[in-house]
Amino acid sequence: MSMTFVAAARRAAAMVAALLTALVVVGVAAPSAQAHTALKESSPAKDATVPSPSEIALTYTDEVMLPQVVLTDPRGQRRQGPKPTVTGTKVTLPIEGSLEPGTYTVAWRVVSADGHPVTGTYEFTVEGTASTPAPASSEQQAPPVTETATPTAANDGGSGGWLWVGLGALAVAALAGGGALLLVRRRPGPGRP
Repeated sequence: MSMTFVAAARRAAAMVAALLTALVVVGVAAPSAQAHTALKESSPAKDATVPSPSEIALTYTDEVMLPQVVLTDPRGQRRQGPKPTVTGTKVTLPIEGSLEPGTYTVAWRVVSADGHPVTGTYEFTVEGTASTPAPASSEQQAPPVTETATPTAANDGGSGGWLWVGLGALAVAALAGGGALLLVRRRPGPGRP
């Protein structure tokens, strides 16, 4: 074998090794980049019965930005007040005045550090005797239906996309390495016809 062939084969092997190393680095980093922020803790807590709170505090697993928090009262009316503030992983919505007894819904939306919006809702109850009069109808009313959404991340594609990117890059690396070896072998070297 000629020195040119050996040098070219080493260069091709080094290029394939570098591409494989890059794939491993991307494969290890990809799962952590796909983890989305989730609600870790809330105050008042989900389904808790509490005295009238002075604020809604939401703590997330990672830092968040652009918080939106809507508090809906027992009559289904949005409660107006100050805008929520964010400090690191905690979003706080101050509550002006006291809340009347009943079940309240907290709907929230934040943007995680990776840019994905994350939303969710939960309910809590303010203790006390409800001041709203009972319906005058003698018909039996059905119990209220409550829906609680599980926090979800928009456009959560999972790891399937990274798998295809990795396989595609591996195929390109293999073709490039094989092509380089074929070119080097077919070229006439010194002393070759």
